[in-house]
Amino acid sequence: MLLLLALLVLLPLSIVQRYRVGTARRLGRSWVATLNLVILGFSAALFILGAAVMSLWVPEILVYVVGRFAGGGILGALGLKLTRWEPSGRTMHYTPSRVLVLILTLAVSARVLHGFWRAWQAWTAARPGASWLAASGAADSLAVGAVVLGYYLTYWAGVARRMKRPRIHPREVLDEPIELQAPVKALCAVV
Repeated sequence: MLLLLALLVLLPLSIVQRYRVGTARRLGRSWVATLNLVILGFSAALFILGAAVMSLWVPEILVYVVGRFAGGGILGALGLKLTRWEPSGRTMHYTPSRVLVLILTLAVSARVLHGFWRAWQAWTAARPGASWLAASGAADSLAVGAVVLGYYLTYWAGVARRMKRPRIHPREVLDEPIELQAPVKALCAVV
């Protein structure tokens, strides 16, 4: 009972903290973006494999999940467009879109709460021989998870691509010797 009370008290705090961390200005590091991309790719593969296994009990869930995964990819591309990129010298800072982070945070939070309630209702009211898993709304929960995975996989792929672009430091351009004497001499010879 105490654990349930702690969970109820800490859930709003964790949601606020997730939003704050998700919208913070970050230093872009190529290795971090690549690591996130690899880990998310592995998670996405396991997620789709899990959805394929669940399709034994919940029909059409795999098609539902793959469609929402693609929708998350579109949101990720939008997130890249809405991200504020700040190149400064040899570093790149970026700030993710507050609106998209808020939408994703609220969608996951609402789906988790609704999933608990719906699973409880399905568990207590399940008919003998009926799948309580199908009645619990697992397809909707997986769909929200697919949107989030699709979003972050696309977003981190874009961040990794952006971090690998060569950047020229302004001082490097100015430190190169500029040969203006030859063009000036040629111009003076004409005059």
